[in-house]
Amino acid sequence: QVQLVESGGGLVQAGGSLRLSCAASGRTFSSYGMAWFRQAPGKERAFVAAVTWSGDSTYYADSVKGRFTISRDNAKNTVYLHMNSLKPEDTAVYYCAATPRLYRLYTRATEFDYWGQGTQVTVSS
Repeated sequence: QVQLVESGGGLVQAGGSLRLSCAASGRTFSSYGMAWFRQAPGKERAFVAAVTWSGDSTYYADSVKGRFTISRDNAKNTVYLHMNSLKPEDTAVYYCAATPRLYRLYTRATEFDYWGQGTQVTVSS
């Protein structure tokens, strides 16, 4: 089992940058595929980015491709989401998630077993 705690959210102007962090407990962090999702008010939770257990493969939603970068440091039990060129439509609660499924990159919320509590990102215009 793994517990996840996000941090790094906040208020930023359009065009700005933020780095989200997700710290995982437990000794088997490298055994999990990781991802970031987000949920805006009145909308369903949406996939943002995913990274394999080793960090060698990543996948992004079209809406963030070229602006966001997901990475992980298994020695620190942490996954990151670097967000550049932020837009007001990026405003949401951002969640990190972990899956023990390692066959491929996963993008559906139902494929992830563990979730953090979320961190708010607000982008002003």
